[in-house]
Amino acid sequence: MLSGIVTAVLLVLFVVGWAWAWRPARKADFDAAASLPLEDNDGESIR
Repeated sequence: MLSGIVTAVLLVLFVVGWAWAWRPARKADFDAAASLPLEDNDGESIR
């Protein structure tokens, strides 16, 4: 019984986290994080 409750809670937390990460408002943050490897140490893009 307890393992079923824990599994259900973890599933709900996973779905909530997934929905939060895929919100359109987060796109700008993810785009900025994706471009970090392409920047020099002083913050300028090397592209």
